[in-house]
Amino acid sequence: MQSDISIAQDAILRPIDQIAEDLGIPEQYVIPYGKTKAKIDFNLLKEKKDVPDGSLVLVTATTPTPAGEGKTTTTIGLAQAMVKMGKKAVVCLREPSLGPCFGVKGGAAGGGYSQVLPMEEINLHFTGDIHAVSAAHNLLSALLDNHLQQGNKLDIDPRRVVFRRVLDMNDRSLRHIVIALGGRGNGVPRESGFDISVSSEVMAILCLAGDLRDLKERLGKIVVGYTYSGQAITAHDLKAEGAMAALLKEAMNPNLVQTIEHVPAFVHGGPFANIAHGTNSITATKLALKLGDIAVVEAGFASDLGGEKFFDIACRYGGFAPRVVVMVTSVRALKMHGGVKKENLKEENLKALARGFENLDAHLENLSQFGVPVVVALNRFPTDTEGETEKVLKHVRDQGIEIALSEVWEKGGDGGIELAKKVLESMEGTNNYRPLYALDLPLKEKIELIAERVYGAAGVDFTDSARSVLADLEVRGYGTLPVCMAKTQMSLSDDPQKVGRPRGWRLSVKEVRLSAGAGFVVPICGTIMTMPGLPRIPAAEMIDIDDQGHITGLS
Repeated sequence: MQSDISIAQDAILRPIDQIAEDLGIPEQYVIPYGKTKAKIDFNLLKEKKDVPDGSLVLVTATTPTPAGEGKTTTTIGLAQAMVKMGKKAVVCLREPSLGPCFGVKGGAAGGGYSQVLPMEEINLHFTGDIHAVSAAHNLLSALLDNHLQQGNKLDIDPRRVVFRRVLDMNDRSLRHIVIALGGRGNGVPRESGFDISVSSEVMAILCLAGDLRDLKERLGKIVVGYTYSGQAITAHDLKAEGAMAALLKEAMNPNLVQTIEHVPAFVHGGPFANIAHGTNSITATKLALKLGDIAVVEAGFASDLGGEKFFDIACRYGGFAPRVVVMVTSVRALKMHGGVKKENLKEENLKALARGFENLDAHLENLSQFGVPVVVALNRFPTDTEGETEKVLKHVRDQGIEIALSEVWEKGGDGGIELAKKVLESMEGTNNYRPLYALDLPLKEKIELIAERVYGAAGVDFTDSARSVLADLEVRGYGTLPVCMAKTQMSLSDDPQKVGRPRGWRLSVKEVRLSAGAGFVVPICGTIMTMPGLPRIPAAEMIDIDDQGHITGLS
């Protein structure tokens, strides 16, 4: 069996200008980055403003496991299948972060015969958008520390600086550091730290901003710290937003690539769903809706994270109303939620599979609260038995929910025809999209509602510090913002060790951060880290390049 990277390297790509032409993008809006990648000038949206939108299909999943669910692969394969059925479909994905690529997760370009290409370039650097985010973010940090050094005219309290630096790499040694040591000439010493770039508020702003004016306004609202008297200090106070926006000018333009079957794909923006809002840029999705019949959009991780945040944050800011939700799962993943270890997944285990249905059902219940039709995609693996497959199909159908086998890794678009048919049929049904909560609810109540109705928690425990920050944010006028929960993706709970459907547990909110520019409040739950670490055996150890420039080991 070929590896993902060997399949990708054997593929023949079409020139990107042909992909853009097929989408109906005028040449003046295409900014080539080599032969197979291009940026599309976001001002194209102004030209297309009177064009009716296509239909939005959201793809989410059950709780991730090391066994794999295949959400990105299914997203790509579904769009390829729709094109085979005569629809003009466009894929929308996030950009991969270097941290996971070199860590434990690997790349994020799909797999098998359902990939976006060029796979290696998309996974490694791509068009430099994440680097631009890092530069803009760290410019603000540098301006802040320079202000402290040059007399501190704004009277900023160094102990109340809340804006950390970022790096697009997993590096636990940078989580908590002391900066500006070595004497007065090196700045004002203070405690600080690094987060991973994709958790940056600047990344969230890039993905939520509608144009350059909106980008600058949002950047200017970033709260970097507080004065000795408690007044909030923003990027605008430091006169930073203009230079930051200049660094992000090209990054604002969505990236156009193609799938292995030459279906157009926008890969733009990269916020994680466990520590940010977890979906590609609003601009990319809007372009896909204007240019295609159907935009197939992936939200990060599972329904409790990327799914909920898409409905409650992205839809609000983008004005979206998904027509159908596709929820991806696999026999392997459900067996792991039923207690089977990864090394035993090849053995048929119907009892464990049945126990794993609790996780599946929790996510189906989550999605039912948003009023959008759901289709389950059962991603088939070669080791799945007929008995296991039939058991999942029957379990879902008995609940009156549509389900289809997905074989898009092996067969590309041909392996997603059944799924595509069910998705298209579901579009004809009733759609009563609604967010989970009203914005005028107090922040604390929004957090409790998500914890209890989406995570299945018995309640929420707030630290004294978290309670204090929430109360302060309400007073400062931020109480009507949505909340963007930072929580482990490995469990419905805040404990990554609790698989299946944990019950009787309480969510722990240890810290609360404000992302005023992005337009949400971030509760930090459990032991979630905004700067991940590398595993015992990093994926980087398997990646290599030969004398001819061929990359190997990237998955």
